[in-house]
Amino acid sequence: MGDTRANSEALGAAPHLSPVITCREHGSFAHGVMAERHPELIGRVRGAFPYGPRQHRALDELLDEILHGVVEPLGRESPDREFWAEHGEAHFGRSWFDAPFLWAESYFYRRLLGAVGYFTDGPWRGIDPFAPFKRAELHGETVEEELRSLDGLADLPAEARGEALLQASLWGNRADLGFSGGAASTAGEAVHALVADDSAALWALLPPGSPGTVAVIADNAGRELIPDLVLIDHLLVRGRAARVVLHVKPAPYYVSDATTADVVDCARRLCEAPGQAGEIGARIWAAMSDGRLDVRTHPFFCAPLPYEQMPEDLRADLDAAAVTILKGDLNHRRLVGDRLWPPTTPFAALTDHFPGAVASLRTLKSDVAVGLSPSALERLDASGRAWRTSGTHASVQVRQRRAQRATP
Repeated sequence: MGDTRANSEALGAAPHLSPVITCREHGSFAHGVMAERHPELIGRVRGAFPYGPRQHRALDELLDEILHGVVEPLGRESPDREFWAEHGEAHFGRSWFDAPFLWAESYFYRRLLGAVGYFTDGPWRGIDPFAPFKRAELHGETVEEELRSLDGLADLPAEARGEALLQASLWGNRADLGFSGGAASTAGEAVHALVADDSAALWALLPPGSPGTVAVIADNAGRELIPDLVLIDHLLVRGRAARVVLHVKPAPYYVSDATTADVVDCARRLCEAPGQAGEIGARIWAAMSDGRLDVRTHPFFCAPLPYEQMPEDLRADLDAAAVTILKGDLNHRRLVGDRLWPPTTPFAALTDHFPGAVASLRTLKSDVAVGLSPSALERLDASGRAWRTSGTHASVQVRQRRAQRATP
């Protein structure tokens, strides 16, 4: 774990750790997720497959436990029982709503997978319970339109095309801000909705002719992963990365989080499309085949832990990258800490623990907000909009590779 004292001293405006976000406060975003979204998701998963009585009973028990009971540990037959016993001991036997939001969300998805038999021997082992939702999105008309819109970017200068693709990757599954960075009205919306924009600093870390490796830690599949793959193709084609390592989840998580199977599905979807999308798909497929695009998984990506506590093998892997690009809200929360930080707390101070240069591309969908200027914060708070949680605002935040500390 990083040097908490050093981090605290570096915060300046927030010398003490801010409160951890929990689900206990009625009306809060976290409470709504636990009390409303998770029960609704259990119902959706129940209807997505013809599960048998055993799965239905386990889902019922999980729902009752969340709303009326206390957090129970994993069963003795669970392969990861020891890990969760170590990292959940303080929360077992207490209300789900009293646990840290980051931990409770992660454990919910682990329990949901267990309830449908994902980890146990039998016919449902390894079956992604969220696959029908991902598949419907991937083959929907919205994705079809976005793939067609790639043709409109083909003749843009390389820098303008790169910026449009970065915006598409940033906004991810917001269909109205897909591959349309060249449209003045849409681009204007995107610019005004950015609460922080370090795009120039990110491009500076990715100069043409770069011999380095870029790490990308994926977030969602479908409409978000396709723009990520298109951006990766741009980095490789333009020589801004010699190689890209794409990190995905080792198991289905958080409904739409990307797994290796989702990467393959998205690459195939690109390959099957006409025009520019098909050409990009063919290049992505070839890059995966020859190792220029390396897809990896690690158990840590399904852990309820902040990046400050990442294991040494993953730390060394990311330290070797020229920059690590983290996609999405969950990765951002794990990066800076899922706490009620003052929004003007410097992003660089909260990410000092990260082993190399790091960039967070995030559409805001939770209460965590850091790295904002006082004027931006005042403007956002005065707007009267739920800018932290509505998905209408985004940020590009970058911290350069930290200087090597002198050995005492």
